[in-house]
Amino acid sequence: MSQYFEIHPETPQPRLVKRSVEHLRRGDVIVYPTDSTYALGCRMGEKEAIDRIRQIRRLDDDHNFTLACRDLSDIGTYARVTNSDFRLLKAYTPGPYTFILPATREVPRRLQHPKRKSIGIRVPGNPVAQAVLEELGEPMMTSSLLLPDEDLPMTDPEIIRETIGARVDAVVAGGAGGLEPTTVVDLTGGAPAVARRGAGDPDAFEP
Repeated sequence: MSQYFEIHPETPQPRLVKRSVEHLRRGDVIVYPTDSTYALGCRMGEKEAIDRIRQIRRLDDDHNFTLACRDLSDIGTYARVTNSDFRLLKAYTPGPYTFILPATREVPRRLQHPKRKSIGIRVPGNPVAQAVLEELGEPMMTSSLLLPDEDLPMTDPEIIRETIGARVDAVVAGGAGGLEPTTVVDLTGGAPAVARRGAGDPDAFEP
């Protein structure tokens, strides 16, 4: 059974944040809250942890993983960003949006979309997610916690622990989660295109 950290959703306790990040640094898989749904997370280069997340969610090789970043300063390392893209990112981050961008060579090949060589990038606004990323000091590979054959994500961290506690290493409980994943905006084609409507306002990116 995983460890369970009850963390304050607005003022996360540094001690519990540190213990959560210790799991990440060991190559573990954690569940943590974002400003959309609860998510699965691990360090970017941990192949075994990434494979475990694929198994939990039954993801195929075409799934586009997401990097959760502290702020825009991380994004330029892992994605190619034009001036217009940067202005758009600045306006809508942090927030419940995932932006699909061309990946740089810093992104391991297994995290990129295999055909398009792109990567999903997001800057979550949730205080717990922000505190974890700040303590970790690098982006985290992340995927929404939506289990196979389920239409809606779990919102109660105690139910998450009961359901998949044996398959993850820590559940970071930061209050009730949301029901909608992020709005996904594809920036690889020149003009923004909404690839998925979700928690963020998609109308801002549609003509």
